[in-house]
Amino acid sequence: MMDEIFSKESDCVQRVTTGISNLDALIQGGFPKQSITLVSGSPGSGKSIFCFHFLYEGVKNNEKVLYLTLDKQEEGLIFQAKNLGFNFQEGIEQGTTKFRYLDINQKLIYESMSEEILNGNYNRIVLDSITPLSEMPMYIRNPEYTPPNYSIVNAKKASSNHTPQRRNLRYIMNALETSGATSVVTSELTLGSSSLSRDGISEFLADGVITLSYDTTMDRRKLSIVKMRNTQHSLKPQNIAITDNGINLQ
Repeated sequence: MMDEIFSKESDCVQRVTTGISNLDALIQGGFPKQSITLVSGSPGSGKSIFCFHFLYEGVKNNEKVLYLTLDKQEEGLIFQAKNLGFNFQEGIEQGTTKFRYLDINQKLIYESMSEEILNGNYNRIVLDSITPLSEMPMYIRNPEYTPPNYSIVNAKKASSNHTPQRRNLRYIMNALETSGATSVVTSELTLGSSSLSRDGISEFLADGVITLSYDTTMDRRKLSIVKMRNTQHSLKPQNIAITDNGINLQ
């Protein structure tokens, strides 16, 4: 009976396609609309390529999309994407696609980030990666850009369980939730790590969690759907390949 109820509820959820066709088939057609999905993996596991798929699918659907990057300058990412067949240039010229580099040395990086997220009216947002932000002190000059129902003052009065790192991550997630966009955030993992994120918190705050991994001895890559809100899915790791056309599920 519970399975039937869950199935009916999940069937009613609006879906946002990922751009990876075989993955959509595993999660009932795509990510739940307005959800936040964490994509975690070690260096070279395909996190940025996953983000290209997701964002480019929005471009093809005439949606407004945003790629926030903390690790690479915009030009390098756009060039990398183009070499894999994701040409964002037309969308950039039309103003529907935006790549923005967030400098972690900028004191007001949180304010800049939330202003862009909340004021851009985006359908899809990528934050690649959340790891540097979770480890930085937070400075907010203008509370106008603080997501509703979140207060820095109240956060300081929170219990000892609410560490600065958790408050930082909650702030980011609140901004993404308030925007109404469907979002993907990435997290770095060390090679061979059994964790779901580097901070150990993001996986609890996100609506979905996907891990990307590889086994160098077997020359094999894996994608695992660990968590996905309102979605029936298998926990079985899926074999993937990274080709000239991006990520393919095998």
